[in-house]
Amino acid sequence: MKATDTSLILRVRSSDREAFGLLFEKYQPTLFRYVLHSLQDADTSHDIIQETFLRVWNHRATLRPELPFLALLFRISRNLVRDHAKYHAVRRKLEAEIPASVQSTQDGPAEVLQSNILEEKVSEAVRTKLPTKCREIFLLSRMEGMSNAEISRHLGISVKTVENQITRGLRILRKRLRRYL
Repeated sequence: MKATDTSLILRVRSSDREAFGLLFEKYQPTLFRYVLHSLQDADTSHDIIQETFLRVWNHRATLRPELPFLALLFRISRNLVRDHAKYHAVRRKLEAEIPASVQSTQDGPAEVLQSNILEEKVSEAVRTKLPTKCREIFLLSRMEGMSNAEISRHLGISVKTVENQITRGLRILRKRLRRYL
């Protein structure tokens, strides 16, 4: 590792945003090409790069300047790419298993339309408004019917984290859908 990386990492450990920005500018292009090669999707690749650097920043106090910084970035981004692939596999499975909604024969056209609009808005809100990890946990809970303990074991996180993410997801959905409820 170059001495400049070592000094930058030491500065980042002390919450120096400028040093962090310099590391980002130095390594972002290389990391982006690496992730893009795996995903073949520029938007998702950018998201993963941002999440990678966000995780570095959030855990900056534990950075070890004697270790290669690029290797750390590759490991984090590789894990995020893997998580992304697992999430999409679960999502495809869930979408295939979710039965189409059945309208009651007693529902009038207005009720059917309202039900369809609500169903579409809920789906869109889950897809676009929930953060990635929150969405994954929410779908496992509400669509897969997994218990909090099962989700905890499946994702390797604490039950409390699962509970917090489900609560967060419900709060976001209530806020986004309040005019439809």
